Amino acid sequence: MRHVIIIGSGPAGYTAAIYAARANLEPLVVASSVEAGGDLMTTTDVENFPGFPDGVQGPDLMTKMQEQAERFGAEVLYDDVVSLELDGPVKKVVLGSGAVHEASSIIYATGSAYRKIGIEGEERLSGRGVSYCATCDGFFFRERVIAVVGGGDSAMEEATFLTKFASKVYVIHRRDELRASKIMQERAFANEKIEFIWNSEVVDVLGDETVTGVVLESVIDGTRRDLPLDGVFVAIGNDPRTHLIHDKLELTPEGTVWVDGRSSRTSVAGVFAAGDVIDPTYRQAVTAAGSGTVAALDVEHFLAALGEAGAPDARADQIENLAGADAA
Repeated sequence: MRHVIIIGSGPAGYTAAIYAARANLEPLVVASSVEAGGDLMTTTDVENFPGFPDGVQGPDLMTKMQEQAERFGAEVLYDDVVSLELDGPVKKVVLGSGAVHEASSIIYATGSAYRKIGIEGEERLSGRGVSYCATCDGFFFRERVIAVVGGGDSAMEEATFLTKFASKVYVIHRRDELRASKIMQERAFANEKIEFIWNSEVVDVLGDETVTGVVLESVIDGTRRDLPLDGVFVAIGNDPRTHLIHDKLELTPEGTVWVDGRSSRTSVAGVFAAGDVIDPTYRQAVTAAGSGTVAALDVEHFLAALGEAGAPDARADQIENLAGADAA
């Protein structure tokens, strides 16, 4: 049985793995079979992560985090968690391969997922002109006319990046002002390739085999018009990946995993959470990394209180007693 299993391989998961490995807890990191590395794997220039004055590419940063965790003894497994058993002293993690891993503690650091518009054409043409990742697909739209849907930092970053390839980039936003930070707004407004379409929503994506345009609806008077396009990039936010722990862990009104104050302790003893899955506000790589640090230290203290040097059965009894004490 493991001391700790970390579910997720973004900045929170890998930072937790670094700290847990250095504490000789020999963590197992379940990194996902298709989304290993988290959202930074689809981010180009990361300019605000401490220690990189000239910036760093997102994938490079995540690769270095993984290598650092593995250097200290973390094991990384490329598989997907399909179910969790969190009650009781022994936590069980069931993987898509059918393997079942057990641990005294869990760090849940699954991050968040791209939010979709929720219209038929979007689903039908996903991967055929509809994208959620500019760095993944921008190259395919050289000298094309495309649109970015959204008004936050992610949308401005996507739009600015896409001007490296596209001949024109529309930014479609349902309001008359952006939610993005001032510096991101200024960069977008100053880019001659970007044109803003205000007070409008995308209500359909047009095209048979590939995207040929979108249908825009005014939020002011409801009028509709077609906008010819070669591609649509959706950047309207993210949702915390909590599908594995519904009815297992307490959630906040925002849908994130509830934790006790500034700690990483969840509503279940022995289960800890970190990163964007607990953060509805900041959602930065550096705050996720700090959150992963907290989770690893909380796990270390939790296991130390149990006397992890004992045999698995003894540890299980101790965990059960501690869980009862926490509940009391």
